[in-house]
Amino acid sequence: MAPFKIGYFVGSLSAGSINRVLSKALIKLAPEDLEFTEIPIKDLPLYNYDLDADFPAPAQALKDAVEASDGILFVSPEYNRSIPGPLKNAIDWGSRPWGSNSFARKPTGIIGASVGSIGTAVMQSSFRSVLSFLDAPQLNAPEAYIHYDAAVFGEDGEVRNGSTAKFLRHYMDEYGAFVARVLAANAPGHIGDIELDEDKLTR
Repeated sequence: MAPFKIGYFVGSLSAGSINRVLSKALIKLAPEDLEFTEIPIKDLPLYNYDLDADFPAPAQALKDAVEASDGILFVSPEYNRSIPGPLKNAIDWGSRPWGSNSFARKPTGIIGASVGSIGTAVMQSSFRSVLSFLDAPQLNAPEAYIHYDAAVFGEDGEVRNGSTAKFLRHYMDEYGAFVARVLAANAPGHIGDIELDEDKLTR
């Protein structure tokens, strides 16, 4: 079976972002049938609907990358109890122009790391409202609020704590299974895993 193509966003622009480290760990621990490509956000201008008629190239590249992905994974810090501005800006570009929302029906996962004990929980709550509006199915469980410890995470994505590695592997296994379920449910001629016979459908 061909691998699922997963586009992932890192919500921080910092080269030393702990969430970038987390993204490397997730990729290392993910099932083999998930293939990852980062969708960059650093070159996007601020969203302005005056530009909808002449879409900037970085924004169009983002939309193309989202649409080419089977699923989307967001790995993000929490800024001021909400979504970081650069990531929200990227989501706004991806949902425009009006009527061409690239995130619609894409299975999504949200995970984030913080040096604080709540581990991006409030950001993720805000994020879920945005994804609901965008008609993007969300992996709701397991929730993953990661308390970042430099002694646990190597910069190359190595996870040095067995229980943390086990949890992150479980999260990625569940995310992969979720992507498969959503894609099956959205497949033409299918509702979930049930194939439709149009001749037998009645109003």
